[in-house]
Amino acid sequence: MTATAAPRGLDVHAVAPDFELVDHHGEDVSLRAILASGRAALVVFLPFAFSGVCTGELAAMKEQQQALRNDHVETVVVSCDSMYALRVFAETEQIDFPLLSDFWPHGEVARAFGVFVEGRGCPLRGSFLVGTDGAIAWQVVNQIPYARDVGEYLRQIAAL
Repeated sequence: MTATAAPRGLDVHAVAPDFELVDHHGEDVSLRAILASGRAALVVFLPFAFSGVCTGELAAMKEQQQALRNDHVETVVVSCDSMYALRVFAETEQIDFPLLSDFWPHGEVARAFGVFVEGRGCPLRGSFLVGTDGAIAWQVVNQIPYARDVGEYLRQIAAL
């Protein structure tokens, strides 16, 4: 039996993989379009909608929404949940961030960013700040049980 390396995300300065996914309203959202608008992109991967840690992270992000979605940066949240589950999650938690479904092909975008956990069928808690040049300016990857620090998002966006 061969051991496989644990997902760890992409390296800083690597070119971020482009993607196009549907959001929780069925609208297409692409990294290419965000960057073409002259904004950086904060791409936040969540393991599962409705889980305690994911809900807590999004609540903290909601409190900082103006700093996370403005003329300089767009924040998108990516999960392998279906568009329909994400719609209910957004409505239940009153989330305004675009929740993107990486449902099918299952986890394709999470794999491209190096955070998909094959044995679990979901991504790790990976976050990637992509500059307007398409390069990853900063990234953090936490194991599933460990929330990320929204304050660190704000510091990294300010430093961009």
